[in-house]
Amino acid sequence: MNLLVSNDDGIFALGVQTLANTLAIAGHQVTVVCPDRERSATGHGLTLHDPIRAEVVESAFHPSIKAWACSGTPSDCVKLALGTLLSSPPDMVLSGINHGANLGTDVLYSGTVSAAMEGVLEGIPSIAFSLASYSSQGFQPAADFANKLATHLHKHPLAQITLLSVNIPPVPQHEIAGVAMTRQGIRRYFDMFEKRLDPRGKTYYWLSGEVIEDSDEVEPESVEMATLKAAGAELEWFRQTPTDVQAIRKNYITITPLQYNLTCAAGLASLQSWQDL
Repeated sequence: MNLLVSNDDGIFALGVQTLANTLAIAGHQVTVVCPDRERSATGHGLTLHDPIRAEVVESAFHPSIKAWACSGTPSDCVKLALGTLLSSPPDMVLSGINHGANLGTDVLYSGTVSAAMEGVLEGIPSIAFSLASYSSQGFQPAADFANKLATHLHKHPLAQITLLSVNIPPVPQHEIAGVAMTRQGIRRYFDMFEKRLDPRGKTYYWLSGEVIEDSDEVEPESVEMATLKAAGAELEWFRQTPTDVQAIRKNYITITPLQYNLTCAAGLASLQSWQDL
């Protein structure tokens, strides 16, 4: 396969190097376009008011890999690759392996997920991979699974172009419990803004936070009823599907299908009664 690989941790992150090298050794044609520095939690941001620069990176990857360091965001990287750097569209866009989980509502902020979503917006099957730990350096099991999943998806494509968000537990291969198809859960954070002074005495703030709740529930209004009915699925089946938050706790690799259409069907139905505006 012809694969485009990106991330949000930067071109020299161990996760993307392990992923790209594993794919190249497996015989795939791999192009890497990543931010030239850490760009985590940038969401789907684009660079509109500054130039975007891209430079070839030598010696950081397998010899068969063409790698570029881009000055922009993860979404910029994929846009630039698809629009200019690649001579033809790739068969698939892979993002990661992120250093840290992208579970539940994390996907709204994740540059890793957004890079893959950019591929979906262009009609290309895409997968985002995240290792559910900030401290673990054991990316190889995740990279091996990425190769396996990408090959399977290429041979058995989904009925419609869908982003798969994959989280891998930070445990040795023999401790992985299996693979779980999951729905998006919820993570809530306690946000803290630390007030500081710069060397010139001016105030600035540093955002920090920690997870205070990994919820197993999905609010009813977040369930896309129209989509479920179109797929011939029952709501009860959806509710019985484990969340990514639940499954990762049990050392399962989680695969969660995501879409860019954020329309809330239940909310739209409620708005139909607003006739007096």
